[in-house]
Amino acid sequence: MLLTVRPLAIDTFRENLVLLSRDCRALRPERLAGVRKVEVSAGGRTVMAGVVICDDPALVGPDEAGLTEPAFRRLGVPAGAAVRITPAPPPKGAPALRAKIAGETLTAAQINDVVHDLADHRWSDIEISAFLVACASFMTAGETLDLTRAMAGAGRRLSWNRPLVADKHCIGGVPGNRTSLIVAPVVAAHGLLTPKTSSRAITSPAGTADAMEVLARVDLDEDEMREVVERCGGCIVWGGRVNLSPVDDVLISVERPLALDTPEQMVASILSKKLAAGSTHLVLDLPVGPGAKMRDPDAALRLRKLFEFVGDRVGLKVDVVQTDGSHPVGRGVGPVLEVRDVMAVLRGHPDAPADLAEKAVRLAGRLIELDPDCPGGAGEARARELIASGAALRKLEAIAEAQGPSPLGAGRQPGNRVHEVAAERDGTVTGVDCLRIARIARLAGAPTDPGAGLDLLRRRGDRVRKGEPLYRLHGEDAADFALAREATGEDSGFSVS
Repeated sequence: MLLTVRPLAIDTFRENLVLLSRDCRALRPERLAGVRKVEVSAGGRTVMAGVVICDDPALVGPDEAGLTEPAFRRLGVPAGAAVRITPAPPPKGAPALRAKIAGETLTAAQINDVVHDLADHRWSDIEISAFLVACASFMTAGETLDLTRAMAGAGRRLSWNRPLVADKHCIGGVPGNRTSLIVAPVVAAHGLLTPKTSSRAITSPAGTADAMEVLARVDLDEDEMREVVERCGGCIVWGGRVNLSPVDDVLISVERPLALDTPEQMVASILSKKLAAGSTHLVLDLPVGPGAKMRDPDAALRLRKLFEFVGDRVGLKVDVVQTDGSHPVGRGVGPVLEVRDVMAVLRGHPDAPADLAEKAVRLAGRLIELDPDCPGGAGEARARELIASGAALRKLEAIAEAQGPSPLGAGRQPGNRVHEVAAERDGTVTGVDCLRIARIARLAGAPTDPGAGLDLLRRRGDRVRKGEPLYRLHGEDAADFALAREATGEDSGFSVS
């Protein structure tokens, strides 16, 4: 017996859910005892969904299947369509999950089973968490390679029919490190194809996509993305909408609340998306420092070698650039404040953060030197020229216009709740804890509230007097702002001695 689709105005984020009446005439609730998922089929398409039994006939009747927004969108049928609901078979990757929890090394076939299950939304968040934690405990280079290939193959694969498609990525961990919004327009202005796809923040106060959304729309589909790239030679978009390595977004949605970001998952996440995006060459920013993700130089060397190993096997030229991760880059931490710094650099403002400008020029220069017509060692000079002439700014403005207006609205400003964190003694700033600064900015609401974050007023090596401000805290939500203020009192993240 078929049921009628009833769309429900309930956003369950990533998870598919179907509401069935306790008096459902097609599938008795008692048949679902012990069943974690059902298959909802219509028009040749099937989605996996969790089941919620409903006793309110106003929400769903005995002849209806109520689909939450993600499930209704993914099934792609109109309201009132007939659907069939059946208990779903056990996930093929379940044995692989048990094996990984037991500490075993998975085969390529087992990893493919896991990835296909994740792509079909067959696993619960508990199972995904177990897989991520098990992989964090032990994962070989071979497993990382197999996971990268499987993730890249689970979604769309873009092709640009160019021998050189340039990209830049940072592993993250350094607040304010918004170089991509400078590097991408510089490289595109030089004439290299730069289709930049980015994830949203996992553990940081802003990802590239979060920052770009202050300027323009980032949730473009594939056709829209191609149109922007053909018109401008580049783009800066959120990779999740283009369906590139969609399993990565499933994993990230669970990694984010766990603040989990292991080297192997990081490599598979970054390289699978670059591979799916059609990139041929990647410059990878690897910050190393006491407050960065990579604190130990030996661990950074192992990570660099893992990136190079996997990149070589999948046909992606990876140039790893180790950078200073001991201090935040620029002054702003949080989407609006970071974009302010980016625009100051591209506009040649005399007060623009010099460290952000220099780092962006260095990375852009490495990409520009991939151009066969660019002499070796001339990349940085060319990058400076493109910024000084205004060509890079005009390119970013063209990309933003082509991508469309930001859904956040024009002219977003830093949050109007403000608190200055002052030095507790006279002395010199001897250190800034990147992880602590990032945590305070996230507590203030970033990146969910684009105007939340920190405006850094002092840097390492600066002399300060007791009572002088070290940084300015911005917030939009009263409760979040209060939590962030409390956190600054416990530990400001600045060392003064």
